[in-house]
Amino acid sequence: MLTLDLSTVASCLLLLIPCLAFGFFDAIPRPESRLLRLVAPLLLLAAYPLYAIPHGHFRWDLCLGLGSFILLITLALSFANPAHPDWRDWLVLAAIGISVDLHFFEQAWPRPGLNSLPKLMLVDAALYGYLVIRPIGAIGYDFRPRWADWGIGLREFLFFMPAALALGFALEFLHLHRTLSTPVAFAGGWTFTFFFIALPEELYFRGLMLNLLERKIGANRALVATSLLFGLAHFNKRAQYFNWRYVILAAIAGVFYGRAWLSQRRLNASCITHATVDTVWSIWLR
Repeated sequence: MLTLDLSTVASCLLLLIPCLAFGFFDAIPRPESRLLRLVAPLLLLAAYPLYAIPHGHFRWDLCLGLGSFILLITLALSFANPAHPDWRDWLVLAAIGISVDLHFFEQAWPRPGLNSLPKLMLVDAALYGYLVIRPIGAIGYDFRPRWADWGIGLREFLFFMPAALALGFALEFLHLHRTLSTPVAFAGGWTFTFFFIALPEELYFRGLMLNLLERKIGANRALVATSLLFGLAHFNKRAQYFNWRYVILAAIAGVFYGRAWLSQRRLNASCITHATVDTVWSIWLR
């Protein structure tokens, strides 16, 4: 069981506060100095030694690796084309995607329940990069609630479920568990999934990748391309080598998550769809 000592709580808060601030406030201060703009996100790096040193887990290679990734994001985006997506955007997205998918930094917080924190650090860095250094607009990163987000998110969940159930059981990917869950347990699992699983993935695949690709190839082709990439990103989940069943179901799910985001360009909507799918799956269908 995870022990929430002071250093663990402080480390988590240091990564959660920027994530929440970007979601609740329109105007984030933009440092006037170019150098300060580039190095400001390195403050996020303090979350790692703050946790690792008291627990005896500190590693210089992980610290320098995290710092290098943060600087890569800020440096690349500071020179990116302000009007159109260019190779620097794809470099940043590729670097983030590969590092997360191959678990480069998972050992930075090597305790159960904390392995999402490296992903959260990269979320903060990406938000700073695309909202402060090189604003692209229409990401839809806004936590202020709207009833439309719930309507769209739950609508796409209901649209997805018939295909998911039929194909999932046919492929023997889904297995029904006659488990009772309390509303409190469901709400707790859903909230955790929303912030630590759905939000990072939706920001990356819909708010950034689909957003940028749409400007190059149009909404429909961008939706198909990002959904396929979203499916492929799950190739190593719950399998030693290549989980093709997971890839197929995730790619189809990606279409509905993308539809939710495209409806009003809001990540809340796609995160609601994503979190609801994952929570239902984890409790009753895993």
